[in-house]
Amino acid sequence: MSKRYDCRDPQERAAGIEAAVTAARAGELIVLPTDTVYGIGADAFTPAAVTTMLAAKGRGRNMPPPVLVGTARAAAALVDDLGAFGQDLIDEFWPGALTLVFRASPTLLWDLGDTKGTVALRMPLHSVALDVLKQTGPLAVSSANRHGQPSAISADEAEQQLGEAVSIYLDGGPCTDNVPSTILDLTGTIPKVLRSGAISVDRLRAVSSVIAENEHYAEEPADVKPAEPHPLETGPVDPATGEPPSVA
Repeated sequence: MSKRYDCRDPQERAAGIEAAVTAARAGELIVLPTDTVYGIGADAFTPAAVTTMLAAKGRGRNMPPPVLVGTARAAAALVDDLGAFGQDLIDEFWPGALTLVFRASPTLLWDLGDTKGTVALRMPLHSVALDVLKQTGPLAVSSANRHGQPSAISADEAEQQLGEAVSIYLDGGPCTDNVPSTILDLTGTIPKVLRSGAISVDRLRAVSSVIAENEHYAEEPADVKPAEPHPLETGPVDPATGEPPSVA
């Protein structure tokens, strides 16, 4: 049976975070607030849990979830290389609404779906989410909604859509700033904006002077082979929020 905790109450918050961490480590699903929308999370290194999460949403392996982390060090351990700009972008914009797509480390023992060798990473600017992530480690987190439905901006909306498929609901109140994260692809020579969002291109260019917007993207040099596009590049957009259904 699902259990819900009101994280606006200090005692319930502490109990809820403990319960969520225990559930995630056991391969169960949790719902947690982020700085964009509510997310449904599973241990990124438990393939069965990720499969269960995608099934709860009514999604398949063709739309793998991004991974949320609680520290920049955790992110660095998941990627093959931060590249020329990755660390500077992380230092400037994390925690916050910037999702960075990297080539995933080939040594990782995980299965997020058809990622094409890449991983989309973000550190959310939300205290409840960060408290959970710092204890669980990386979580595969998708928006807390069923396929084709608007992303949940409250625990009530998440519970109405996902019900008993989720073990623990952490209620942090309504999401007040649900502007989607900007998605920046760092798998090629030139950083490329896959989706505009809360972090403007001008702000990105203050850190990395060369940023290509998706529609104006120049071809890579002939001797450079970028990773295949992450599914976030071509995935469907939630008409209610502008957020791809798999991104929290």
